[in-house]
Amino acid sequence: MSAVNDTKFQFTIFLLTGIPGKEDVYLWISVPFCLIYVISIVGNSVILFIIKTDPSLHEPMYIFLSMLSITDLGLSISTIPTILGMFLFNSREISLDACFAQLFFIHLLQCMESSFLLLMAFDRFIAICNPLRYASILTPWRLSKMGLLCVLRGVVLVLPFPFLLKRFQYCRTNILSHSYCVHQEVMNLACSDITVNNVYGLSTLVLTIGLDSLLIFLSYVMIFKTVLNVVSHAECLRALNTCVSHLCAVLLFYLPEIGLSVIHRFGNSSSHLLQFVLGYFYLLVPPL
Repeated sequence: MSAVNDTKFQFTIFLLTGIPGKEDVYLWISVPFCLIYVISIVGNSVILFIIKTDPSLHEPMYIFLSMLSITDLGLSISTIPTILGMFLFNSREISLDACFAQLFFIHLLQCMESSFLLLMAFDRFIAICNPLRYASILTPWRLSKMGLLCVLRGVVLVLPFPFLLKRFQYCRTNILSHSYCVHQEVMNLACSDITVNNVYGLSTLVLTIGLDSLLIFLSYVMIFKTVLNVVSHAECLRALNTCVSHLCAVLLFYLPEIGLSVIHRFGNSSSHLLQFVLGYFYLLVPPL
């Protein structure tokens, strides 16, 4: 650390935190994290391989799924190695620049995942509500533009995060409550006014998670309205069956994400256990 003045110091590293009081069983705790890491990497890689090699799967529904798998691979690679280093080797230190880089990729990939879940909802909406125009609406050229737009939106919205954090001095404490870095927590360690970061972070959350979840909800309202007008019970169930896995993915992603964001901004010490559970759940389970 380097001195800032007589009473304050500027931290040059952050200390990651595992599970307080469970240090003696960290090796055993690392086992499920290793399994999650391996299954996430292998599983999503197999999905990509199958979609690429099977021409019958070169359809919008599976192209969106491949986009989601690539995002989940990136999310696993950018977070789980740090978590495993914490539990296996007690590697608690992370430099400020490495922390800022990690939080950039975490928030970028989460923004992209939210976008791809929205695209998958749009795919189901067109397939069920307007099936005759499905192929003409979701053309390969349009799919590539939609995917690129999702990536650009994430980069534009998330890129200011590390730069907004880099201008601060961190002299209150340098201990994070998780074994990875996220914007909401890092900004709370700054010994400066974080109003701009707070407002921008909340605005970004509303423009990504909030807007996407609202549009997904509206798309499913239209889907259910269309399906309920179908006379055949079997056709109704078959249409809904194509949406079940997507709905599960949406719930697994958005509920922990929204809950953790609320806790970071409005929670207190009594919500530490819930924050810990949601903090690992929302990063590890969706890719799994």
